[in-house]
Amino acid sequence: MAVPKKRISTSKKRIRKNIWKRGGYWTVLKAFSLGTSIFTGNSKSFFVQQTTK
Repeated sequence: MAVPKKRISTSKKRIRKNIWKRGGYWTVLKAFSLGTSIFTGNSKSFFVQQTTK
């Protein structure tokens, strides 16, 4: 027989949501940092082929 699950409290739900959002924040921060270093030419771990005209 199907039994309904217990409700998750609002505070627990909010904590889990914030942890999930924080993961996205760090990913964006790393991507922005890499983009900045490539743009300025200071990147040591990512190589971009330079085209000269």
